[in-house]
Amino acid sequence: MVASRLAKRLLHYGLQTYGQYYQLLNTGQHPQEFQLMVNILTTNETYFFREPKHFDFLQEQIVKTWRGDNFRLWSAASSTGEESYSIGMTLAETLGMRKWEVFGSDLNTEVLDTARQGVYLMDRLDNMDKRFLDKYCLKGVRSQEGYFRVDEKIRKRVSFGQINLKTPLPKSLGQFDVIFLRNVLIYFDTETKQDIVQRVISALKPGGYFFISHSETLHNIKTGLSVVAPSIYQKPCK
Repeated sequence: MVASRLAKRLLHYGLQTYGQYYQLLNTGQHPQEFQLMVNILTTNETYFFREPKHFDFLQEQIVKTWRGDNFRLWSAASSTGEESYSIGMTLAETLGMRKWEVFGSDLNTEVLDTARQGVYLMDRLDNMDKRFLDKYCLKGVRSQEGYFRVDEKIRKRVSFGQINLKTPLPKSLGQFDVIFLRNVLIYFDTETKQDIVQRVISALKPGGYFFISHSETLHNIKTGLSVVAPSIYQKPCK
């Protein structure tokens, strides 16, 4: 699929090779084309409540014992938003009307547009508890049959924005009680992993929790974090 979409871009510009396309991008004269290329290369599959043990830990071990004014969670590779909304439903179930917010970020602008809409096919729901579907989702009818939309009471507390994890984080990002960085590190070498992890956990509050995928590891990565459960880490309290 990626090769097919890139081939269409070569055809669009009348280019013969990927090398010529690379040179075109490097001229700096086509910033929109560069973002389009990023979108093509960074489309990732995701679904609701992926790796459910993470959401169980979030609810039972973190949120239920949390004592604060405003719980903040960053989904640092949110893709089309399923992870961010799964987190939002988990927080709503436990914190209710108390102050909480979820921020989802990605490099890909196309998936962020999808995330903001909050509309998904019903077949994305395999891991979702039926009570969450009934309570936090609106099933489509007529032309929207086969789709559902995340309810506004969740969407209004979940925001999305573009962030490149390989560059300095915006100062406006602030600090978070929990950060999810799942299914990202598997794509990078050790040096790049180190750089990304250090940058991301700089936005984690003392005592905050850091989640990676069960298929990933922080082996040989210096973090200063302690392991509290498989693929779940905690930053020391001051």
